[in-house]
Amino acid sequence: MDLSTIYILIIAFLLDLIIGDPKKLPHLIIAFGNSISLGEKLLNKNKSKFLKGALLTILLVSTSFITPYFIIKYLNAYDFQFIAIAFSVLMLFYCLANKTLVKEGNAVFNVLKKEGLEAGSKRLSWIVGRETSKLSEQQIRVATFETMAENLSDGVIAPLFYFLILGVPGAMAYKMINTLDSMIGYKSDRYFFFGKFAAILDDVANYIPARITGVLMLVVTFKLKGFSFIFKEGKKHSSPNAGYPEAALAYILDCQFGGPNYYHGKLVDKPFIGSNNRTIEHEEIKTVSNINYTTSILFFLLMIGLLLLF
Repeated sequence: MDLSTIYILIIAFLLDLIIGDPKKLPHLIIAFGNSISLGEKLLNKNKSKFLKGALLTILLVSTSFITPYFIIKYLNAYDFQFIAIAFSVLMLFYCLANKTLVKEGNAVFNVLKKEGLEAGSKRLSWIVGRETSKLSEQQIRVATFETMAENLSDGVIAPLFYFLILGVPGAMAYKMINTLDSMIGYKSDRYFFFGKFAAILDDVANYIPARITGVLMLVVTFKLKGFSFIFKEGKKHSSPNAGYPEAALAYILDCQFGGPNYYHGKLVDKPFIGSNNRTIEHEEIKTVSNINYTTSILFFLLMIGLLLLF
């Protein structure tokens, strides 16, 4: 067992937990987004859109894995271990987003309470893909909790999972897959064929992490009777993965998620998850924030244990 792997994990995780995304520094995900935008602009036209989108996805994901792999290998080969560790810490830190996720969720709730419906819906639009201008206060709170649950998997558990099995290159490749899906993995006219391969790849990559997330959410809240609920309700979601952490949170809070929403001008009639359509209160954002933190910390500790064992 290489102790440097544990050092990288601990430092990167704590950095994200304490400071979150650095607003004044260049961010890896912005570079990912710029490369995707450039590729989409050049290739998403004329015929063979699915093939072009698949090739772009394979190229970007491969590059995001191979580049850090050889950088780290080179640094270690020439006895620059400290620089290799520092580079690895920075890259893994960029792949994590729990502090920022919780911060943005709280911001939506606080803006909604202090500045009203219009300001709350506008702030929500920063973190969700659905149209927010016509949402009620209840729908804004529901949407916030849904994205906090889903992105607990995408933004924390999944990159840590791929770091555990494939190191920093694995975490970065996953992050590229997830960024591709968030930018071109839509069923709109523009992206339906071009982003289809990226969307499928994202579904495959998130299959295990999403289910791990849902289970851990129940564990940290001592709601172990909810296992059957999350696997029954989670599969109702149009996404093969997002429904599981959402179902876990719906069970924990005894509330209802899902339902129809507008995406890119089209009404998408999503099934409901849970049956108790109660009003979500402002104070519950504290509960959900704590669930996100404790779930990520539990998985982090489990990873430390596994790395020490093997």
